[in-house]
Amino acid sequence: MKKKTLSSITALLLLSLAACGTNPEGSTSGSKGGDADSSSSGEPASQSSSSKSSSEPRQDVVHLPAINHIKIFCPPEFTNLYAWQGTDTKLLGDWPGSASALQTYDNNWKYYSFDDSIKSVNFIFNTTGKQTGDLSAEENGYYWYYKNDLVFQDYDPQIYGTDSSSSSTKQGKYEIVESAADYKELPAMKKFAANSIVSKYNGNRNDFRDESIYFLMTTRFYDGDTSNNAHCWDGVSRGLNTNDPEWRGDFKGLIEKMDYIKALGFTSIWITPVVKNASGYDYHGYHAINFKEVDPRYLSENTNFQDVIKEAHKRDMKIVLDVVFNHTGNFGEENLFPMFDYDPGKDSTIAGIKRNEEYGILNKSYDSKNGDQQYGMRIDAMKNDGSDPFHIYHHEKSFGYEQYIEQTGQMAGDCVDLNTENPTVANYLVEAYGKYIQMGVDAFRIDTMKHISRYTLNKYYFPAFKQIAKTVGNPNFHMFGEVCSRWNGSTWNHDNPNCSAPFYTWAENKSYPWGTREQNEITTRNFYDANTVSNQPSSQNHLLSGVNYRSVDTSRFNNNGVIDFQMHWTFENARSAFGVATGWDHTYQDATYNVVYVDSHDYGPGNQEKTRYQGGTNNWKDNMSLMFTFRGIPCVYYGSEIEFKNDVPIDVGPNANLEDTGRAYFGDHLVGNVNTTGFGTYSSASGELSKTLNSTLSKHLQKLSQARLQCIALRRGQYTTSNVSGSALAFTRRYTVGGTDSIAAVAIDGSATFNSLPNGTYKDLYNDGTVTVSNGTLHANANSHGVCIFVKQ
Repeated sequence: MKKKTLSSITALLLLSLAACGTNPEGSTSGSKGGDADSSSSGEPASQSSSSKSSSEPRQDVVHLPAINHIKIFCPPEFTNLYAWQGTDTKLLGDWPGSASALQTYDNNWKYYSFDDSIKSVNFIFNTTGKQTGDLSAEENGYYWYYKNDLVFQDYDPQIYGTDSSSSSTKQGKYEIVESAADYKELPAMKKFAANSIVSKYNGNRNDFRDESIYFLMTTRFYDGDTSNNAHCWDGVSRGLNTNDPEWRGDFKGLIEKMDYIKALGFTSIWITPVVKNASGYDYHGYHAINFKEVDPRYLSENTNFQDVIKEAHKRDMKIVLDVVFNHTGNFGEENLFPMFDYDPGKDSTIAGIKRNEEYGILNKSYDSKNGDQQYGMRIDAMKNDGSDPFHIYHHEKSFGYEQYIEQTGQMAGDCVDLNTENPTVANYLVEAYGKYIQMGVDAFRIDTMKHISRYTLNKYYFPAFKQIAKTVGNPNFHMFGEVCSRWNGSTWNHDNPNCSAPFYTWAENKSYPWGTREQNEITTRNFYDANTVSNQPSSQNHLLSGVNYRSVDTSRFNNNGVIDFQMHWTFENARSAFGVATGWDHTYQDATYNVVYVDSHDYGPGNQEKTRYQGGTNNWKDNMSLMFTFRGIPCVYYGSEIEFKNDVPIDVGPNANLEDTGRAYFGDHLVGNVNTTGFGTYSSASGELSKTLNSTLSKHLQKLSQARLQCIALRRGQYTTSNVSGSALAFTRRYTVGGTDSIAAVAIDGSATFNSLPNGTYKDLYNDGTVTVSNGTLHANANSHGVCIFVKQ
């Protein structure tokens, strides 16, 4: 086996682990048998179907006789054949397979015939230092590995070429899907074996509302391996971040500081996208060039993304993966639209991007153009029928917010809009991201969700990923999305439901013709039918009935949650955010699933949107108290526990050193060790990490987290304010399901009187101490910026 180097570590191996359900021999990283030819690395990364000819036999060529078995051909340079079925049946032995199976056919080909009992098979041709991608055959006949693709036809392509309907007509390595009436008809759905999850979460939290989320940018969090540090092209060209490479934090560093995150009290870690990126400023992960690969700049010799998932689960923590369906970067996607090939493990500069001559989407004239001209050529190629005949991208040339072209146009230079309505694109994305679910990811945070039609998401993506998760062995998999609605007027963004967060939590109540790309692209009907506020449904799933738990109506739940942008946008203080929530929660299908944060890697609250939160420690305490006790799932952006970079611009692009922005490197505050004994409990903290854990807000988070984990009503309960009076921000929460009856009375920043409570003993989980309720009344005094969390014992 060839020694593994950083440049050979790709996510395709990681995805292969998920496909196989086992670890490859020897190591957790690297490719087997040398550098991969095409897109594979090691054992099966995917099990995609070959393209098949459906035309009548050509009369100008010599056709081979019909056969009742599968016969495969490869160029004579290959020496071994590796073949398998399902996740564990190896037909010709372990990798690299059989060295004697391939027989000589003629000077151009070797061949192998499978037994006629085998009706479908996956295989890889390989030799020392070279291998094909994962190939598959699904019916009797002849399969030729020709020009790095698999051709299904009954004549020799070396002599006669390929049929017009063969895979050679594609401009990439994907499966053409002409029509799919819903997610069940996407071929990718058949490629995930039952109970094949690689790293399964085996803890007790089976409802995502039980989580609290620590959100971090992997590259800016902690540098565990300086050897994989890399600069972005624009950073280098502009002289930025000289001693602070943008690609600095990595998976090794993330694993090293998981105990710190747990010591703060968080149960889940949301990380920015891990897929391979290519752009002038791609350290954040949102400019994909290959959805099926993990970017090697995150990896170390003995640490890959699978390790991140396993290490989190070992600590009873979960991984939330940031995913992007809406767009790629402007260099295309290496499989869907291969204008370029890129291996940032070998060369992470712009010189490492190589124009793909095999598919010829861009001609040689591109090489002599200046930067602006080259950018124009790339965009033109992605938006024209001639160069994109399969409509991988939307060809809309305009863009506008709060109108239909918000879902089909290009919102930024490095965010080129994929045709998510195209069943071919949907199939590819479902297969690509389904593999991360199979690896064991526990949840998706879906980027730029409002830029995709809800109808499309409900038809293809939401149900597909939920079903894949259920199939592979994670029925509790969760999704929530970013519906960026920067609007203070109400929950409805400029009175347009289509671009508002609550809209994306509902299932459809009307059907439209759906199946082919042309049919699916007419989602304008859905957009205009749904753009009236008065037509929107409402829900009381978040509200108690008096002080009693009400039956939850899930009949129109679409299995997707959202980030609560209206609370986020009004979080200059807790009272403002609370007022918006109580006034508009009826617009969500179930607001108890909303993910709640104050600020993020994009924005602060509306009155300070360009900077990290600047409201001060006391307001931060109130905000955190509300997030951890009120309905929804609390989420805190990295560094907020020490007010890291407060009042500093969050993102100015490649126009300033990252250290001078809200995306600065945080690792300096994490140097040291900690012995974590539970969520929010630890001992033996040392170094700067000890100082960070002992900050005012860190200690506050630890106590809030422990209180939340002790009381299910604080995690899943409905709420009411109707039985509360006083100066405090106050509410009652209750959760009554099965034999569980949990009730909490919460007061923040002031005093409150609660009425109509069940009698009994109530313990204050934040301040300790108990009170006895004998007449249904409880008095709480949280003082200024304090919190009381009384829970019935």
